[in-house]
Amino acid sequence: MDFIMGLIQLAVITDAQGVAVSWGMAGAGIGAGLAGIGAAIGIGRIGGSACESIARQPEASGDIRGAMILTAAFVEGACLFAIVLCFLMQGNILDFVKA
Repeated sequence: MDFIMGLIQLAVITDAQGVAVSWGMAGAGIGAGLAGIGAAIGIGRIGGSACESIARQPEASGDIRGAMILTAAFVEGACLFAIVLCFLMQGNILDFVKA
């Protein structure tokens, strides 16, 4: 959360030509936050649905559990990719400011 607040506080940074890069910095922070929130909601729904499915059909618990873990790993991988992409965008914005 401190990282996102730091990005929002950098809203006053401008480059030599006076072009504000604040929207790019804020966008990178908000994008990283939204990716994390979306993944948390998705993994929570996966877990809840798996528990409900196991309660309805206990004999299939092994298959359901395996599918749940695999799907949660895919969601977390997509989240990690999105967060890394936001950090790379932030780095490009900072390089633009320094140039």
